[in-house]
Amino acid sequence: MTKAEFERFCQFREMFKNQIEEWKKQLSGQEANIKLMQKNLAKKDGVPDYSLDNILVYNKALDEVSEQDNIKLIVIGDNPGKQEQLAQNQKYLVGQAGKIAEGFFARNPELETDFRKNVIILNKTPLHTAKTKELLALTKDSDPVVKQIFEESQIFMAKETANLARDLNLEIWLVGYSELKSKGIFSIYKESLKAAFEDFSKSKVYVYQHFSMNRFLVDLKENFDSSKNLKENLISIGENHRKEIFGL
Repeated sequence: MTKAEFERFCQFREMFKNQIEEWKKQLSGQEANIKLMQKNLAKKDGVPDYSLDNILVYNKALDEVSEQDNIKLIVIGDNPGKQEQLAQNQKYLVGQAGKIAEGFFARNPELETDFRKNVIILNKTPLHTAKTKELLALTKDSDPVVKQIFEESQIFMAKETANLARDLNLEIWLVGYSELKSKGIFSIYKESLKAAFEDFSKSKVYVYQHFSMNRFLVDLKENFDSSKNLKENLISIGENHRKEIFGL
């Protein structure tokens, strides 16, 4: 990155970090009840018991980014899961889905992208649940401030991610799109991201299936056009899914 680009990234990083701390303050005194609900929802979904360390998760991998790093794109996941929220991790996409993403880029050197060195990894919300679908029950049945933070976080992440991508001239890969539909869990994120661009149809936002359960790879294989190279296929598939979800 240039000095100016790195300074802009640092501005985003500090803004994000400070916002997480502000949301944590709003949850002060309610942590135990929220964690209990998060764990009960996971148990209902058949998730084995796990150490629940963080209700909200800032991606500490951002603190490792330096001016010397060559950032190629921004990848947006859903929300922090079991591995991401652990005290020793507090990083995004470090579970099985993250390993699949790492492997994809490692097997395709023509993309010249190391998933852990050249990618800024963010989420649609920093609010943890073991499975994304549990966000609906969590925000419905817990204290109203949880729902408020969930909605605010989607707006914040969409707007600030769009601004960062525009200022650093980066592509955005929006992975996991089923919940972006009109009645989906992340519909607020979708509308906020769309509004953040002057002309969304001309943005470098590409939409893909999630890396989890190999959905990204299966989708790529099923829609691969042999007359195009990998990068061209990724753009084509990402644009088609963008039209499907955003209508643009």
